[in-house]
Amino acid sequence: MLLAKTLRSSTFRLALFAIAVFGLIVAAIMAYVYFGTIAYVASRVGDAGDHSGFTAMIELAMIAAAVLLAVLAGLAAVLVTRRTVGRIEEINATSRAIMLSGLDRRIPLRGSHDEWDRVAENLNQMLDRIERLMGEVKQVSDNVAHDLRTPLTRMRGRLEKAYHTPRNSEADAALIGDTIADLDAVLGMFASITRISEIETRARRSAFRRLDLAEIAGEVVELYDAAAEQVATRLSISGDREVAITGDRDLLFDAVANLVDNAIKHGCQGGQVTVSCRSADGGAVIAIADDGPGIPAEERDHVFKRFYRLEQSRYTPGNGLGLSLVAAVAGLHGAEVALHDNAPGLTVRLSFPKTSAV
Repeated sequence: MLLAKTLRSSTFRLALFAIAVFGLIVAAIMAYVYFGTIAYVASRVGDAGDHSGFTAMIELAMIAAAVLLAVLAGLAAVLVTRRTVGRIEEINATSRAIMLSGLDRRIPLRGSHDEWDRVAENLNQMLDRIERLMGEVKQVSDNVAHDLRTPLTRMRGRLEKAYHTPRNSEADAALIGDTIADLDAVLGMFASITRISEIETRARRSAFRRLDLAEIAGEVVELYDAAAEQVATRLSISGDREVAITGDRDLLFDAVANLVDNAIKHGCQGGQVTVSCRSADGGAVIAIADDGPGIPAEERDHVFKRFYRLEQSRYTPGNGLGLSLVAAVAGLHGAEVALHDNAPGLTVRLSFPKTSAV
């Protein structure tokens, strides 16, 4: 089966064409050697003696060499093409299996570390990434369905109750207000998804300009100072007075605000939230630290996914998009976002590269 595919393959035809060209070149060289040798012997010996035996010997040697070369070239073409076709068939078979059964199959490696193994490794890595992305899409779909079901169910319940009860202006006004609030929450969720997608496609780099990151941090701290006082949390800022970077002011403000809001909400009541901003190694670093329960180390790689929440029941307020927005803004600015243990609590650090500084 494999031999038949080898003989029908375009690679084998190309190999035969190359062998034919090579054979013509070798034939020309051999003809040149043959006639040159005969001419040389004739010039040195002349017509004396019989050269037929010598000529026959040279012809036999030339024919034997030509046949040997043809056989070796044909064997080499078949073996090389067979190996190539075999590896291509492995890739085709795996591709067919993936189309039929799913993304759990991988192209086998032979351990030869040749170019075919490298191609197989790259394809396997691509399949790994596709499988991860498909898993994330499924998780996001499940989470969106769960987060939408609750407000939509509440709205339907209110409307059904209002439909079956006599009209009452005060009750109707309260129902309309609650329904609008739930609709605003749903619309806000979709607005956040759209905004994250827009950021990830780098559609907002036109708004980049010279900024003072310390000034943005100060404005966020001032904005959330009242919210921190409500839960007896001490919110403070420290670091350099001016930290120059290049970026989108609105996006950076939202990212820092999300981190401060999370620190206040999930920190220890009556605790401390500190925002520090400084220049470092030609770039910039802003860190938000709290003294709350923190995030388990095994969860830190997942919290930046869309709709991912540590509270799996998903009954507490929120939709799990805040840290996704932070990660998208960081990616747009070429910054690295990292989570560190604050012992107790959590420190979220945004590190902007040198190219972001002005």
